[in-house]
Amino acid sequence: MAVPFIDLFAWIVLLVVVATLVATVVALGVMPGRIARRRGHPWAQAVTVGSWATLVFGFVFWPLILVWAYVDAPERRGADR
Repeated sequence: MAVPFIDLFAWIVLLVVVATLVATVVALGVMPGRIARRRGHPWAQAVTVGSWATLVFGFVFWPLILVWAYVDAPERRGADR
């Protein structure tokens, strides 16, 4: 019994959609950490962890993490100043 072309086409479309969704989630998870490392952010690892954590737990704070990746932390003043 041969598989109709439309069934095969539907499976291919489904696989492409799932692969695109996975690639999008991975790209969104990596982006803030990569930006923070590139900009020399002092808490780049925390930005990376925050990005993945917010994606896993609902995406609500992801824009905040993205902004945090762009924020430059002020230098701490030494005791001699």
